[in-house]
Amino acid sequence: MDQASRLGGALATTTIEGWTLERLTRPSRLFGANGIRGGADGRIYVAQVPGSRISAIDPDSGVIEDISPIDGPVTAPDDLVFDDQGNLYITEITIGRVSMLGADGTYRVINDDMPVANPITMHDGRLIAGECRVGGRVMELDKQTGKERIILGDAPMPNAFSVGPDGKLYMPMMAANQIWRIDLAGGEPEIVASDLGVPDSVKFDSKGRIISTQVVSGEVLRIDPVTGSREVLANIAPGLDNCTFIGERLFVSSISGQVTELLNDGRSRPLVEDGLQWPMGLAMGPTGDLFVADGAYSYLVEAGGNRHLLGFLIEPGNPGFIRGVASDGPGQWLVTTSNGQVVRWMPSEKANEVVAEGFQVLFGIARASDGAAIFADGETGKVMRVLHGTVEELANGLLRPMGVATSGDGDVFVAESRAGRIVRIAGGETETLIDGLQEPQAIVCSGDKLFILDAEAREIVRVGLDGSGRQTLASGLPVKSLPGTVPKILGGVGDQAGPMEAFAGLAIGPDGTIYIAGDAEGSVLALRQIA
Repeated sequence: MDQASRLGGALATTTIEGWTLERLTRPSRLFGANGIRGGADGRIYVAQVPGSRISAIDPDSGVIEDISPIDGPVTAPDDLVFDDQGNLYITEITIGRVSMLGADGTYRVINDDMPVANPITMHDGRLIAGECRVGGRVMELDKQTGKERIILGDAPMPNAFSVGPDGKLYMPMMAANQIWRIDLAGGEPEIVASDLGVPDSVKFDSKGRIISTQVVSGEVLRIDPVTGSREVLANIAPGLDNCTFIGERLFVSSISGQVTELLNDGRSRPLVEDGLQWPMGLAMGPTGDLFVADGAYSYLVEAGGNRHLLGFLIEPGNPGFIRGVASDGPGQWLVTTSNGQVVRWMPSEKANEVVAEGFQVLFGIARASDGAAIFADGETGKVMRVLHGTVEELANGLLRPMGVATSGDGDVFVAESRAGRIVRIAGGETETLIDGLQEPQAIVCSGDKLFILDAEAREIVRVGLDGSGRQTLASGLPVKSLPGTVPKILGGVGDQAGPMEAFAGLAIGPDGTIYIAGDAEGSVLALRQIA
């Protein structure tokens, strides 16, 4: 367990005798990679929404330094820009504000009334920011008072923009799949480019050409702003977010956490390898592949650790931001989304079916033997069952229920995270199976045993379905956060995602391997009993 991770090797994992723990996927070095910007010191500054963190990366060595840590003053930073004095201006997307992190380390809110605050840039000392939502505003902000001057209103999801050599503001409009430009004084915008791969950033190279990442197609485009001619510089993967220059060197960020340098000969170099942002729910499919729900991304991971992208947040047919998952047979999955839906998803068909909706903060989900979906709403304290469109309430009044599991006998088990206990629901009655846990999140049933992930204790606990034989199998797991650090609970992002609260999942393979979502370091771990 000695690979570098975003936790910096601060946790020491242990297992009881007869068990071994290893990583199925390598840990991530970033909590995703959203807005990036070159600093005066020659480093790349990276905003990371899931981790509420800003880091600086050396473009040659890849060494990462925290500038604003996970428990710092900044929440869900999405984009960032420097002024001439070295102050860093930031959009905090889930709380709708623009703030400043001073060169001296002080923090100050500039404007706190910008829903889905995302793009930000600076031009001749003027601060320009926008809202990445349908009907969003693009505005100039007074750096001291935060007072707004609207440049453009009712815009179709403007994202990371820049002022071009002609002094006009060039804006990727995601909902229109176009790039627009407008005079900074306002007026009517004009279309620069259309029919793209959903552009989400615009920067300019030293020759005045647009460099634009495409979030759906995964392409990096170079566009002549005068003629509109374009060329593909690279095709990396869906989920590209932003780009920046260090001198003449071009770097591109991916929402998943990868930072890539595009070289002059057409090749690319990963400065920071791709990784997982969270991950959240896990489920074993009928073919032996592991489904990993990573919020905006979903993957299938083979037994050897090879990872295949199943879907991305805004692709056609994708259910949305996925938190919990259960296998629903070959090629089908039952998932819970941050928008309060239970969805049956068929990734290969790019199709989904809403099974039930109208809930608040959904976490785990399990499939009963009759095909019913059983799931927990942590916000309302309810556990529900849905079959053929009929929703039945199994339990209520629970304290933040998260993980759910079913036994072969049809009993339902629930991890009541804030009560520190596991309850059994049978015959309409709820009873405590075990208590004395700190924060149980995920649970999985296998035979006559229940496996529990206690996220606060960072342990895997095994117990019999009758509550006997409690035993801690592994401890010191990279889940939840570093000891002594309280992670921020993130809100939603407009209509794209509801509250993005983390959920560390569990799954069990046919050979008894226990798979653990190491959401603190962005990895999947495998706990195995030695034969």
